[in-house]
Amino acid sequence: MRYPIAIEAGDKTHAFGVVVPDLPGCFSAGDTLDEAIVNTKEAVELWMEMVIEDGHPIPESSPIGKHQADPEYTGWIWAVVEVDLSKLSGKAKRVNITLPERVLVNIDRAAARLGDSRSGLLAKAALEYVDRHSI
Repeated sequence: MRYPIAIEAGDKTHAFGVVVPDLPGCFSAGDTLDEAIVNTKEAVELWMEMVIEDGHPIPESSPIGKHQADPEYTGWIWAVVEVDLSKLSGKAKRVNITLPERVLVNIDRAAARLGDSRSGLLAKAALEYVDRHSI
């Protein structure tokens, strides 16, 4: 899932401050713009882990334009962080499924091409499908 982030520019004596408008209380910083973005991805993952452990749903992301229109963020720099929700679902649980062999071969090829495992690819695909088809 992709989340817009608002970055308050830093300088030689101040770090770049970052907030994630769609995730209340989620913020980060970094001495450089790149460091601020990397640190924010980690902050988002930790924020989501806590939300998942507490049994709450993960908030949907909003378009950057919605937040850019907010006067609170006038002059801020905008970027996006992407978080793989399949890696944040808590403990792994083994399941047994049956798939046609040709489907399994295609899944394994795609996983290898993407540098992922079969389980990781299936988890991402399932979450994406559920996201797109949720009411």
